[in-house]
Amino acid sequence: MLLLLEAMTTSKVRLAALKAGYRSGLEEQVAAQLKAAGVDPRFETVKIEYTKPESKHKYTPDFPLGLLIVETKGRFVTADRQKHLLLRAQHPDIDIRFVFSRAKTPISKGSKTTYAMWCDKYGFKYADKLIPIAWLKELK
Repeated sequence: MLLLLEAMTTSKVRLAALKAGYRSGLEEQVAAQLKAAGVDPRFETVKIEYTKPESKHKYTPDFPLGLLIVETKGRFVTADRQKHLLLRAQHPDIDIRFVFSRAKTPISKGSKTTYAMWCDKYGFKYADKLIPIAWLKELK
């Protein structure tokens, strides 16, 4: 299994994250931050149903912290953005926030719109690299 993982990835950081049960180095980094803050990083322990116009789906948040959900994103593709707009419309009581590897990344090649600008437009809170301390204080 380990050889298969190594063949699928070239990043040592990602390989270490996979060994620890995460799919990215960013997820592992945020989990470590939560542990250091005394918060149990219950990674992907909840499933939230939502409906696309044609079918039902389930969303597994990265870090469900009660009604506050922290979703880590290295890439924030069109399908992710659409999913989060549907989730917000169908579950307005859930506060989904993003931690991006880099919030200034354009949403697509050649676009002037960044992940941060998209979040601002649709009212999602976001941060770079780690969860802001203020968000962690909201949990207590």
